[in-house]
Amino acid sequence: MFTIAIDGPAGVGKTTTSKTLARLLGWGYLDTGAMYRAVAVGCLQAGIDDEQGIAQFCREMDVEISTDPDNPRICLDGIDITQAIRDPQTSAWVSKVSTNPGCRENLVQRQQEIIASKNLVAEGRDITTVVATDAQVRVLLTADPAERLSRRGAELGDQVSSEELHDQVIRRDRDDSTLVNFSQAADGVVTIDSTWMDLDDVVAEILGLAFEAGIDIGAIELESS
Repeated sequence: MFTIAIDGPAGVGKTTTSKTLARLLGWGYLDTGAMYRAVAVGCLQAGIDDEQGIAQFCREMDVEISTDPDNPRICLDGIDITQAIRDPQTSAWVSKVSTNPGCRENLVQRQQEIIASKNLVAEGRDITTVVATDAQVRVLLTADPAERLSRRGAELGDQVSSEELHDQVIRRDRDDSTLVNFSQAADGVVTIDSTWMDLDDVVAEILGLAFEAGIDIGAIELESS
């Protein structure tokens, strides 16, 4: 199986880039962050906010995640929570899950099982350093903090205030970096600074890396604008 793993901070464009690559290659797409958000949704609904309770909920939950880049749905205990995981309250709370060691251990194992089952473009904050260290292509996607705030703000529109936006992007980066260093590329990981690049340029660069790694990319155009 082949894997392209894309890491990076919030608001950098991991999702759009990963989905685009998956569509072009005809591969699956895995958003590992959605699995952490699923735990957050379940814990919020159940009123669980202590470390031990979060870890236990994570171990016992039944989560199903689609790897279709055009329909990346996620269900928790048989209920579709695709919209709920993007709720601002979930975004503000998810760091309690992502910084929980027991929860991380369980979800990493689940994610590795999915990755072993098919060709995937996988994104997440620890995908290059913990989850998919053997991926044929590993990329750390970065961008200037101001640009990341702008991109996330454009995505969310008027759903959040400027303070909430800063919390979702900058504060989450700070909290999550206590367990995973996603600000510097590990050995074998290629850094792509997308601050001044458009989507086509970023996708073309990653496809070039895939080609160099021996992945058959067919007739996909490699030239960037």
